[in-house]
This record gives sequence, structure tokens and C-alpha cells, in this order.
Amino acid sequence: MGCAPSIHVSQSGVIYCRDSDESNSPRQTSSLSQGPTAPLHGLFVQTDAADAMPPSRAAGPSGAVRVRRSRAELGSGSSTGSSGPAVTTCRGRRRHCCSSAEAETQTSYTSVKVLLIFAKEDSQSDGFWWACDRAGYRCNIARTPESALECFLDKHHEIIVIDHRQTRNFDAEAVCRSIRATNPSEHTVILAVVSQASDDHEEASVLPLLHAGFNRRFMENSSIIACYNELIQIEHGEVRSQFKLRACNSVFTALDHCHEAIEITSDDHVIQYVNPAFERMMGYHKGELLGKELADLPKSDKNRADLLDTINTCIKKGKEWQGVYYARRKSGDSIQQHVKITPVIGQGGKIRHFVSLKKLCCTTDNNKQIHRIHRDSGDNSQTEPPSFRHKSRRKESIDVKSISSRGSDAPSLQNRRYPSMARIHSMTIEAPITKVINIINAAQENSPVTVAEALDRVLEILRTTELYSPQLGTKDEDPHTSDLVGGLMTDGLRRLSGNEYVFTKNVHQSHSHLAMPITINDVPTSIAQLLDNEESWDFNIFELEAVTHKRPLVYLGLKVFSRFGVCEFLNCTETTLRAWLQVIEANYHSSNAYHNSTHAADVLHATAFFLGKERVKGSLDQLDEVAALIAATVHDVDHPGRTNSFLCNAGSELAVLYNDTAVLESHHTALAFQLTVKDTKCNIFKNIDRNHYRTLRQAIIDMVLATEMTKHFEHVNKFVNSINKPLAAESEGSDCECNPTGKNFPENQILIKRMMIKCADVANPCRPLDLCIEWAGRISEEYFAQTDEEKRQGLPVVMPVFDRNTCSIPKSQISFIDYFITDMFDAWDAFAHLPALMQHLADNYKHWKTLDDLKCKSLRLPSES
Repeated sequence: MGCAPSIHVSQSGVIYCRDSDESNSPRQTSSLSQGPTAPLHGLFVQTDAADAMPPSRAAGPSGAVRVRRSRAELGSGSSTGSSGPAVTTCRGRRRHCCSSAEAETQTSYTSVKVLLIFAKEDSQSDGFWWACDRAGYRCNIARTPESALECFLDKHHEIIVIDHRQTRNFDAEAVCRSIRATNPSEHTVILAVVSQASDDHEEASVLPLLHAGFNRRFMENSSIIACYNELIQIEHGEVRSQFKLRACNSVFTALDHCHEAIEITSDDHVIQYVNPAFERMMGYHKGELLGKELADLPKSDKNRADLLDTINTCIKKGKEWQGVYYARRKSGDSIQQHVKITPVIGQGGKIRHFVSLKKLCCTTDNNKQIHRIHRDSGDNSQTEPPSFRHKSRRKESIDVKSISSRGSDAPSLQNRRYPSMARIHSMTIEAPITKVINIINAAQENSPVTVAEALDRVLEILRTTELYSPQLGTKDEDPHTSDLVGGLMTDGLRRLSGNEYVFTKNVHQSHSHLAMPITINDVPTSIAQLLDNEESWDFNIFELEAVTHKRPLVYLGLKVFSRFGVCEFLNCTETTLRAWLQVIEANYHSSNAYHNSTHAADVLHATAFFLGKERVKGSLDQLDEVAALIAATVHDVDHPGRTNSFLCNAGSELAVLYNDTAVLESHHTALAFQLTVKDTKCNIFKNIDRNHYRTLRQAIIDMVLATEMTKHFEHVNKFVNSINKPLAAESEGSDCECNPTGKNFPENQILIKRMMIKCADVANPCRPLDLCIEWAGRISEEYFAQTDEEKRQGLPVVMPVFDRNTCSIPKSQISFIDYFITDMFDAWDAFAHLPALMQHLADNYKHWKTLDDLKCKSLRLPSES
């Protein structure tokens, strides 16, 4: 028999598993006679729940389920053991029931599953058993209503056969109703096996069976071929129809989430379906369109007079039509669409439906209607919605005048041509930037000289690698801005020395004088009182730092993680969480002025605050929230107090390991996961599903890497274009539907999480003034220490302005706010609504400007006298 068959023991104790060897057949396989059946031979398994039972035609104990496996599969060596689903089922091998059956072609769906519910084994149950085997169906037999329901909920059978001949064993109609009460039964065909009517009795009505939930009635007949024919008819009828229905449900789900507008009409142009994208594009609700003829809807007068006739002539011949068409929205506006209309041919070659796929043409004329901008051609401020006219305090890096000034050479360029050979050759899969450059090149060929020159400048910019980073180094650039931005956004690879910076591990501090809480409820009173205010933006993290003796992360982490149900989501204990927080905090350097565990706790606090905002909460699910809180906690773990530029210039071990690319951020994430999984006592991920872990891990990594500053402007621009602008269009009642908000789309959720942790990471200028001043002093001290070390080791000085003897902290803060903070928080505020933060930002900026002005005035006074 080969390997033992796969068997599963249900709660009832015994499962009867019969091999499908012909010698075990309940009847002679060469005949279809309906004589008495021989006892079934099989395998019984003794369990702790029941004693071993001898082979018998009688059913097993209550709840026993028989499982058929073919001899071919028994020899395959597969075994699931005694743990797993409630019933283990495998598809059987085709039986040779008769010579005619051997010649038949099996056409059944290999996925069809059949459940036989018979209280006792007899010739009728065996007839269906072998019919299933011959048809290639997967088959289970249940003996009790309880085991039948359990089996069905586990397997979701397409066909169920219930013995309705005797009522003393179980109520067949009650069994059917209990199955029909479950959701999966919607797609299941249930067959009632009824007794043959006596000659002296009138045949019973089928209505009671239908009312109980049965689909069909089968008059008792134990012939295998009769059972086989019945099952095959059900499969080719109801089952295949259900398969198609389920496929249709999937198709309509896909259509509902499709970004293109889709409209389906009948052959006589009556609207039968429109997807949400169509509703958004046209301004109608689905209920206003379904059942209406296309001719009844308002038409745009911008189409050619003969266009509709051309379209109808084409599609009525069964041909696809596509082209540009003007449609009238409910509001009365005309919009230009790219339309593709495809006829759907049914049986007999007759057109049954028309499917229209519509995309918005975002032409210049359309943009005026869609975005409602350029109302005044002389007002450039109208090119973006009001909420995105950010207060830009920095200088423009592109001088437009320098482009137009080249017009002095115009006479020599009048006949200049841009031949096609100058274009970038299209690849099989063309990148978006390549398409843009090709379009610009094509536009240059027939453009005036001044426009062609301007486009030349555009192409120069597009061909650079840093499309989102501002250009620095102009002669009037503020040195504080240049040094700060250059130091944070470049790798600083100016190899002037062979010296190497040796990366030192943090020496773990012992804090025996402060007892660690066993649970969140055991936190000392002084700390608990501070944490009562942790949901407020004005929460003072420095007070928590002092009272916890520089261990704020563990205490704040326990409170915040408890509030967001992190332990419940990860299925870990609070003890494991506490141990993890201790390990993470121990690997922050308390000797760093800024990048220590207090900064990590501050970022965790800001992240939790942002997660409480209505629009953020509505855009993310719990996995996103948990990932964000963990990412905030670990985002700077083992930070050495030096920038990426410093580590690259020094040739540090980390810079070598990570190829001078996102060195610190890569190290933070890698170390965080190493510390977490190396010890089961602090492994907060040990009890979650593998797929959930992979998703959670990827989200954490992505968020921590987003804190690296070289892609700062890319992240902010993508957030504004993908999240803010569609939101502004919605709030202003814009007609633009070409880019729906889709906050809950996975790609947009990623942008929201990146923006959230970036803002949390550099939220210091948005804190109350006393906290802002303290953070400014700490970051400046850390940069001063780096400059001192660079000078000692003969390394390039990445940020010369941060010399402790000459640096102006107000100027550095003003530059940081101007270049990094203002635009980013304007965009984040437009999404999350943070008026208190924006007020703090304005007040703090005014404070730094006042100090800077006073210093400048004091420096001028001697010369003025």
C-alpha cells in the first residue's frame, strides 16, 4: 500500500479512511448490479478520544467522517499527520466501473468537491462514493449533522448529497437549512436523496425540499452510473454556472477598483453598469444612470456632427472603435475623453453588450475646466490650489531670465532643427522620463527659437540624476544654508585623507537606581503623572528624560504601545515588549547630545500624535500604525552622533558595509531586527504569521530609510502631487477626476507613512518655544563635536559653518526651517490639519529671526558710530 494514508482525527475520535484499491470495492467493479454490498475493508486509527473499532459497515461514532484516497496518492508519500484541517481529502483515481466508462472522456472540473451526508453506509452511499471516484471529484462522507457542517465550513464543497430517506437518524431538511445559513453555501448545490414512491402513494411535492434549501431531488437509485450521471449533470449545469458567477464577482471587484472609467451597455444602448471611476469622472451617481438609454443623456456640442453615426456604424459591425470624444458631465461641463468601445459577442454571433473604457484627456483647454486654474493668465499664483502656495523663503535655483537672454543669438538659430536622430531611442519598456524627453525633443522641432532654447534648459535639468534636490552653490547663497543642506543631503565624498573613523559600539549604561516596571501599571507615580499628558503635542519629553534618568523610551513606549494595542496585534506579552524596549534603548548612545533615546522617544511621541489625526487614522490600517510606532522607536538606534557624510569621508566600517549609500539608516534597520530576533525574550515578532511579518518588516524598513535626507525633496514632492493636490481638488469641487485621491491605495499609504515619520523626525521647530530652543542647542552641539573631530583627524569639514567659535545658531535654524521644514509641514498640515504645530513654527521662526536681527544690528553699531 505504500506510505500510510493522510488521516485526520476529528473531535469525535475516529475517522475511517478507505483505500480505493479495487479489492476494497463494495461491489464487483465489472458489474453495475445492485445486489447487497460486501463489508468495507479499510484502516481504523485508535486515538486518545476513542477505542479502536473493527471494520464495519456501520458508521463510526458521532461526528466520524470518512475520507477517500486513491492508491496512487497513498503511494506518493504525502502525509499531513493528525493536525490540520477538520477533514483531509484527496482526489481519487478514476474507476473502471464498466467497459463503456473506460472509453468516456473525463471533462469534469478537477476542483469539484462533494460531501455525502449519510448516517449509515449502504448501497446508495457507496453508489455516490464510487461515482465521485469515477468522475475524479474529491469526496467526503459525514455521519452526523455536526461533523457535516464542520466539514463543509472547512472545505466549501460544490455539491452536497444528503440522505433524506430516513428521519430517525437525522432531520435532512434541518441539516440543509443549517448549511444554507452559512455564507459559503451560496455557491453550493444541495441534492436530496429520497425514497422511491410506493405504487399506492402519490409522488410527494418538491416544494418542501426547495423551501428547505435543496436545489435538486434524486430518487433512490444505488446504480453507480445513475449516481455518476446525476453528479455530471449538476457539474455541467449549476456548478459550472457558479464557477462563472464567482469569476464574475472577481471581475466586477476589479472593475470597481479600476482607475479608468468603464461603462457597460446592452445591445440597444441601455446602461447596465458603471464603475466608481465613471461616477467620479461624469459627476453622476450610479442610480441615476442604470437602466437609462445613452440617447437620454445630455450630449456635448463639441463633437463632429457625424461622429456618433461613425461610432455606431463601426461597433454594430462588431468592430472595436477608439478615438477622442467630448462628453457632458452632470454639471454641464464638456470634457474630452480617450474612448475605446468594444462589442461583446454572445452565442450565435449576436452582439450582447458594449464595453466602453474612458480616460480623461488632460489637454490645455481641459485643464482650465478640470483644475479651474489659469483663470487670470497674468496671475501665476493660480497655477496651484491655494493650499499649496507654500510660503517659500528660499531663493529659486533656476534663473528664467538666463534662458530668455539667449535670444540675442536668435538670428543664427532661426533655421535650427532638432532631427529625430537626436531623440532618445525608445526601449521595449520605456521609462517615464524617457517618454518625457522624447516628447520635449519632438516639440522642439517645430518650436520658436526662444521656446526651443528654454526646452534645451529643461532637458539639461531632466538629464541630471538629482531631479528633486535644489541646486546649491550660487554666489549669493547663504553659507549656513549651503553648508547645512550640503552636509545633510550629500555623501560628502571628498577624499582628502586616508584616516578611518572607527565605529564604536555604545557602552550599555546601568541604571540600577531606577527599578524597571513589570507592567505599565507598575510605573512609578512621578513618571505616571507625566505620562498622563503624553497625548498632548506640548508634552515635555525633557522632563520625562530627567525623571527616568535618561530612559524615557521604555516608559513612553510602554504607554504608547499599550494605547495602540500593539501587543494584541503582535500577539506578544507586555513582558516581551518591555524587554524589547529595554534592548533598543540600551543601544542608543546616551553620550550623544542629540541622537539619543530621548530623540527616539520624541519621534515616537510625534508619530503617535500624528496617528491620532482623523485623516491619518482613516488612511492607514492597524498594521501601518504598528509599523510606524516600531519604526519611530528604532529609527536612530546605535547612531554614532556623526552624519553620513562624515562616515563616508572617514571610510568607516559602516560606510564600507553599505557602499556609502544611506549608511546610518540601513544600519539602524538592520541592527533593530538583529537585536529583536536574536533573543526570544525580546522578540516581539515571534508569534505573528510569516506573511504579516514580511509585510510589517518591509513597512518598517521603508519608513526608516525615508528619514535619510538625500531624498527629502523627492518624498515631499511625491506626497504633494499624489495626496495633497487631489485632496485640494476634491475640497474645491474641482472637476478633475484623472487622478483620484485614493488615500487608501497601498502606494499612497506608503507616501503617507514616509511623510509622517519624516515630519516626526524633524518636528523640533514645531514644538513649543522652550523645547525648540533646547533641541536646537543639542543638534548644534553634536554638529560642533563633528567639526572638531574632522579638524583633529584631518578629514574634510562637511559643515564648516558649524564651528563652535563662529556659528550662529539662529541663522542655522532659520536656514533649516526655510529649506526643509516650511514646505514639508505646509504639505503635512494640508493633509493632517495641524494648526497648533503651524502656529508654533511661525512663533519659533519669528524668535530666531529676532535674535539674528539683534545680532546683526549689534555688529553694525560700531561702524555706524
